[in-house]
Amino acid sequence: MPPFPVRLPQAQPSSTTRAAAAAAAAVGAVIAAVALRRYLSTSRRRPSASVAMSALRSSSSSSASAATTLVAYGKSPQDQELLASAAGSVAPGEGGSAGEFAVALSYAGAGFDAGAYMGALRARRFGRWMLWSPRIGSTQDLIAQNFAKLPVGVVCVADVQFKGRGRSKNVWESPPGCLMFSFTSQMQDVRKLPLMQYVVCLSMTEAIKELCRAKGLPELDVRIKWPNDLYLKGLKVGGILCTSSYEAKLYNICTGIGLNVDNEKPSTCLNAALQEANAISPRLKREDVLAYFFNKFENLFEIFSNQGFQALEEQYYNSWLHSGQRVVVQDAHEGQSVGSVVTIQGLTPTGYLYAIGEDDKSYELHPDGNSL
Repeated sequence: MPPFPVRLPQAQPSSTTRAAAAAAAAVGAVIAAVALRRYLSTSRRRPSASVAMSALRSSSSSSASAATTLVAYGKSPQDQELLASAAGSVAPGEGGSAGEFAVALSYAGAGFDAGAYMGALRARRFGRWMLWSPRIGSTQDLIAQNFAKLPVGVVCVADVQFKGRGRSKNVWESPPGCLMFSFTSQMQDVRKLPLMQYVVCLSMTEAIKELCRAKGLPELDVRIKWPNDLYLKGLKVGGILCTSSYEAKLYNICTGIGLNVDNEKPSTCLNAALQEANAISPRLKREDVLAYFFNKFENLFEIFSNQGFQALEEQYYNSWLHSGQRVVVQDAHEGQSVGSVVTIQGLTPTGYLYAIGEDDKSYELHPDGNSL
C-alpha cells in the first residue's frame, strides 16, 4: 500500500504524562459530579409538578403512559441520585411540550437490565449515568437539547424510538431488539472533531470482538464502512451519528448509535450471525454490548485525546472495508461528467478519504453530507 498522507509530527507524551492525564481525568469526573450535585442542591429551580420521582409500573394509568418515561440509573446510589435530580429539569426531546414526561428511579417490567449493564461496566467517565426509556422520540434529541442539564458522559438508552435519525436527516428504523443509545462527551481541539465518529466506530467493532471472546463465542467480524456505518457479512447492522455545538471554549458532542443486536430485520443482526456459526450459541445481550462499548471507548478516547487519531490508524484500517478498494469518481470537465477510477489508500488528516488515480494524482473524496 502506498504511504499515507504526510502529517505534521506530534510530540508524544511520556508514560508519566499519560498516567497523570488518566488520573486527572478520573479526578475530574468526580469533581464534576460533586460540582453538579452542589449546583442542583442550591438551585432555586424546581421540577415541574408533572415530574414523578417514583417507581413506575409498565401498566401505569393512561395519563402516565402518555408521557415519556425516563428511568434514572447510576453506577452508585450517589450517581443515581445525581442523575435523577438533573433529569427533573429536562425537556422531552421529541418535540412535545415541556413537562410531558415522568422521571423514575425504577420501572417494573423494564426491558433493559440496568443491574447487569452496570455490573459489566468498567468505564469511569462514560456510561456511569444512564437514562432508560421504554419508548422515546429520539435519544439523540433528548441529550442534545438537555446537554447542559446532564452530567457529561451520560447515556440515554431506549427500547423503541419513533423519531430515530441517521446521517443526512435519514430516518433510522428502530425496531425492538435494536440497541439504541446516545451519550455525551466534550473536546477542545476542533481539528479532532471530524475524527470522533471514527473513534466511535472502532470502539464498537473492538467491543463486539472482545465480548465474543469473553463469552467464548465465535468472533463476529463487524467492519466499518466509511464514514459511519457498521457492516457484517456485507449487510448493514449499525450506524453512528455525531453532532456538536460550541459553548464556553468547548465542543459539546452528542453521539448516537443504533446496532442490530437481536432483530434480524430489516437486514441482519449480531445474534443471527452467531446462530449461523453455531446453532446452539448463546445470544449476545444489549446490556453487555453497551457496557463493553464504553469500556473500550473510554480507553480509545483517552488515546485519541492525548495522541491524536494517528495513534489509532492501524487499528482503524484493520477494521474498515476500504483498503485498496477501487471506486469511480465523477469530475465535471467542460460541462460534462467524466468518470475516473481511483484506489482508496486511507484517510486524509482531516478525515476524508485519500485516494490515488490511475494517473497517479491524489484525490480527497468527500461523503454525500456528514457534518459533525
